[in-house]
Amino acid sequence: MVIQPEIDLLLSKVDSKYTLCILSAKRARQINDMIHGVRDQALLSMSASQIASLTSTKPLTLAMEEVAAGDVSYERAADSFK
Repeated sequence: MVIQPEIDLLLSKVDSKYTLCILSAKRARQINDMIHGVRDQALLSMSASQIASLTSTKPLTLAMEEVAAGDVSYERAADSFK
């Protein structure tokens, strides 16, 4: 269940629930990949508590916050089924 940001705010940023799901999932995957890359590099120079702070917020939560803030955009492809 999504509590923050509110679902009404999220849906006002996209054209459908399906778009919200796909957009936030793709962005969460990008964030997750970035976090893992940073974590791998940071293992050599950071303490465990510093590394834990990098991943304290889940990637999907970060993605939905970005959608709500308008930081993530999408472009609808032209329909090929006519």
